[in-house]
Amino acid sequence: MPYKVGNLKKVSRQHDVLIVSISSPFLIGLYFDGNLVQEWSSDEKISDALLPLLLPILDIYDINSIIYTSGPGSHMATKLTFVTLKTIEIAMGIPCVGCSGFDCNNNRPIKAMGNLYFVKEKETIITKKFDQVPNVFFALPKKLQDITLDFDAMPLHILPAV
Repeated sequence: MPYKVGNLKKVSRQHDVLIVSISSPFLIGLYFDGNLVQEWSSDEKISDALLPLLLPILDIYDINSIIYTSGPGSHMATKLTFVTLKTIEIAMGIPCVGCSGFDCNNNRPIKAMGNLYFVKEKETIITKKFDQVPNVFFALPKKLQDITLDFDAMPLHILPAV
């Protein structure tokens, strides 16, 4: 039975959220029973747009967990997303879970820095130099069963700080 939260009606069914924050545009997907039911994207900086997009979702839907791409990819985006989601986990009791960025781009190279890209070879992530920029895009998986969850949820930082 829906109930009011401010001006919004709360949907009482359980949902999960997946955030792909390691590239631009960043993506947010809403899942019900593991199936993608709604998605949002933003070309804004993750620091400016994550909370304005995420808070209304948290107000309307009863969320089981929030999953985010913990890496590899933009270190700043993963750190900001992790801190935001850990704060939500502590304040609202919604677990934060990580997943690999490779789960959201069909195992294509992921930008590291300069002309270096992260590449997944079997279960190992290495950096590889590309003279031509690979055609890389990220997408929300249609089903959550298509990703591997990392319950540690810590950001995956492979390159040393610059």
